[in-house]
Amino acid sequence: MVEVYGEEKGNTMKTILCYGDSNTYGCKPLSSEMLKKFIPGNLRFSKDQRWSGILAQKFENKCDVIEEGLNARTTVWDDPMNPFRNGKEYLVPCLESHAPVDIVILMLGTNDFKTRFSLSAYDVSLGIASLIEIIKSSGAGPNGTSPKILLISPAAITHLTDFADMFGATAQARSKELSSRLQRVAANHACDFLDAGQIVTTSEIDGFHLDADSHTKLGEAVFKVITQML
Repeated sequence: MVEVYGEEKGNTMKTILCYGDSNTYGCKPLSSEMLKKFIPGNLRFSKDQRWSGILAQKFENKCDVIEEGLNARTTVWDDPMNPFRNGKEYLVPCLESHAPVDIVILMLGTNDFKTRFSLSAYDVSLGIASLIEIIKSSGAGPNGTSPKILLISPAAITHLTDFADMFGATAQARSKELSSRLQRVAANHACDFLDAGQIVTTSEIDGFHLDADSHTKLGEAVFKVITQML
């Protein structure tokens, strides 16, 4: 029981917005054969398996945990092969539609390492910083304030299998550098920070998605941080 939330303390329910990509959506680790049969929703972990769903369970319905995960979402980049995935374009409408938002959990960056974008970890961190600035200036928090932000550095890309051409030979090294970059971004913008790579690793099946066990571990770790923030 988390005693600081809920009607028994005279508080309104807190709203936590989880803004991310396929690892927030809960996409299962993929092979190329699985992708050929892809239909939206059929390769997704159930709500009680996803890290954001586990977070909601841990709060025992005393927080409204909103899942805003989108497969292939980038930070600020338009994807010519996969439209409507620019995280910057949807962020303000998302914040305003769910306002007031107490905390935004931001976990993006993995898709920015695709070959088609040719980005360094530094470039990706600039994209994240841009999103943080939007959140801070949104007035989407309680009484027109800024929502608090938990910035999560995604677990690094590991051994790519069927998707090696999509990410390229240097994606692993570039993604490993992202954590230190994002830690600096969080410090510069006074955000809370969590390095998912210290808690979980990406699946050996595809090298960039989380398996069910990792979702559980990440959800539990995020819960511990969020309870301190609230």
